[in-house]
Amino acid sequence: MRCGLLGRKLGHSYSPAIHKQLGSYSYELYEREPEDVEGFVKLGPWDGCNVTIPYKKEVVPFCTELSPLAQELGSVNTLVRRPDGTIYGDNTDAAGFEAMAKRLRLDYTGKKALVFGSGGASVTVQAVLRHLGCSVIVVSRKGDVTYDDLADHRDAQVLVNTTPVGMYPNNGESVVDLSAFPKAEAVLDVVYNPARTKLILDAQQRGIPCESGLYMLVAQAARASELWTGKKIPTEKLDAVHRAIGASMENIILIGMPGCGKSTVGFKLARALGRWLVDADQELVKRAGMEIPQYMERHGEEGFRQLESKVLRDLGKESGLVIATGGGCVTRQENYRSLHQNGTIVWLRRDLQELPTDGRPISQKLGVQKLYEQRKPLYKAFSDMIVDNDISPDDTVEKVLKQLQI
Repeated sequence: MRCGLLGRKLGHSYSPAIHKQLGSYSYELYEREPEDVEGFVKLGPWDGCNVTIPYKKEVVPFCTELSPLAQELGSVNTLVRRPDGTIYGDNTDAAGFEAMAKRLRLDYTGKKALVFGSGGASVTVQAVLRHLGCSVIVVSRKGDVTYDDLADHRDAQVLVNTTPVGMYPNNGESVVDLSAFPKAEAVLDVVYNPARTKLILDAQQRGIPCESGLYMLVAQAARASELWTGKKIPTEKLDAVHRAIGASMENIILIGMPGCGKSTVGFKLARALGRWLVDADQELVKRAGMEIPQYMERHGEEGFRQLESKVLRDLGKESGLVIATGGGCVTRQENYRSLHQNGTIVWLRRDLQELPTDGRPISQKLGVQKLYEQRKPLYKAFSDMIVDNDISPDDTVEKVLKQLQI
């Protein structure tokens, strides 16, 4: 079976990797200009095809039959070529968002939902939320309810971002301030790169149940696969693919005391996974144009930390890297969001007596024991997992991979 994704500029898409795990069919990326879409849909070499921006509405007239939902929305993102050559169009984005919303195990009946944005994704999200029993209000820059009217909707319980605000490379932006919604019970963001937008990080900090867009992406792909193959994909399989794709997208961040082995373990970990290793201290030296002790002597520790935060903010936007950080990155809270937005943070621990101090001004100034006492609670607060680097770097890599379930 020949399947794929139709769009104009596809760039890097996660769809081939997702479908590789969902079914035993080929999956190609089909970039086509507008004038070529009709010919491709009618005569192209495909049996099943996903459709993305800007062609979700354009392909509708070429379908012989539409699902009730696709007809209601006027938008198609999945095509099926039947044995008789006719084309069936459906919208699996709705199934994807519904699966995403249900992961929060919230009874949506009677809830007031704010949907930010009024584009195609918004229309789909609105339909699903109404189906789940929500009262839906759309917030956009122009329309009946704008962002200037949010004070009238502080009682909203469900908040959904369907805009590109916060999407890579504009990480760190949020469509709304969650402090304005004291009754929020659920936050959903259709953006999946980064793994955790500022909106999602804010929700996590406030203890509000939340979900990012990757699950929607995988769930809609699973529904498309079912339409093409006729084979039901169980929830367990869907969850496994979601974990695997998420793990491949996210950075692995190594934190810990100076000299604990972050660079050595990071090198071996990157090689084991076929990833790039980025050493944050080396990146900092490149930007500074001098070694770290020299930079600290000229600009002080505060100047050094400011530059370090800029480096980590840039590195944290990327995907699929192994990043070895400087030992003091945890001393600035802002670095947590930079690293956690798209990464799993691993605290490498090592016997203090084994930690070298040569070329490490702060270790030399304070002493290893005192420095550790200051930073221990910070490492704990930053980390998603703790691994002891106490035998050999190879052994440590195995322990990291085991905990990450890669």
